[in-house]
Amino acid sequence: MRIEFPPTDCISDVVRELKSRSSSTLRTKFKFIDKMYGDSGVWSVGYFVSTIGLNEDQIRKYIRKQNDSDLGYDVTDDFS
Repeated sequence: MRIEFPPTDCISDVVRELKSRSSSTLRTKFKFIDKMYGDSGVWSVGYFVSTIGLNEDQIRKYIRKQNDSDLGYDVTDDFS
């Protein structure tokens, strides 16, 4: 994932907000997630953050390639 945010925002706050909102969205959209995780968190405790700098084009290509190759797998029926 590549994101931009103002330098006045704290990285840990941005990551916490991303995890919180995406977890809530996933749990709302895919009801089976509650069966899988219950009250525990969807995401792991840690995270990794790095600046892009001079490799931005290379990283954009990598992300684009990952999106193209990710066909996904619908597990909804597995937990119905």
